[in-house]
Amino acid sequence: MTNKETGKLYLVPAPLDFGCEQSAPIQNVMPLQTLQIAARLGHFVCENAKSTRAYLKRVGEVIALSQPVQALQITELPREVHKKGDHTGNFDARPLLKAALDGHDIGLVSEAGMPAIADPGSSVVRAAHDLGIQVIALTGPMSLMLALASSGLNGQNFAFVGYLPQDAGERSLRIKALESLALKTGQTQIFIETPYRNAALLQALLQALQGNTRLAISCGLTLETAWTKSATVDRWKKDKPAPPLGLPTVFCVGR
Repeated sequence: MTNKETGKLYLVPAPLDFGCEQSAPIQNVMPLQTLQIAARLGHFVCENAKSTRAYLKRVGEVIALSQPVQALQITELPREVHKKGDHTGNFDARPLLKAALDGHDIGLVSEAGMPAIADPGSSVVRAAHDLGIQVIALTGPMSLMLALASSGLNGQNFAFVGYLPQDAGERSLRIKALESLALKTGQTQIFIETPYRNAALLQALLQALQGNTRLAISCGLTLETAWTKSATVDRWKKDKPAPPLGLPTVFCVGR
């Protein structure tokens, strides 16, 4: 089968308000072309079918879907991919792309932001390349880049390190190691946490980081209540701001 007969894999970004009580109008945070392509697709691979249907209903309120949401072919990634991730190459996602080999375009969707970045999906992208399926990343919101741009930290050299350890001792050691790397190399360190653990992470950061280290926090990006602050740790301790840590939050550490 030639590439002309094979469908494409579209990486379809989702709004950043997943799990939030409030949401931004989808047409305000998603480019029109992305909404148009999402609306015409009939096959999707995703983290969670329920949330993907909810997202596509929002798309359908702006641009008519090619078919009713209930008729869309939506396939979830396996549960072990959610728990352990699929960025290491251990999961074979090729069977999930049969529809593309049959000539149908497929959309890859995560819970929020760009699939395969800070979310599962990289195995699907790898499989598409291995099968000769064209991969097209669509434009949309990405919290890591929005937070980095808003931080005032080094945007020329940075690393996303995912989640920090939950154990308090291990987390403190990890924070200090990341700080040492940031101060030595100038490389901004970016990480995230589950919202209900954000307050504990902020407290750990203020305890472990040096006073002159710069800490930037962005909460609820793209929402009307979006909140960003970038300051030295000493300034954080002095001002004692109250960020809305119940919202999805990105943390950046640097100099």
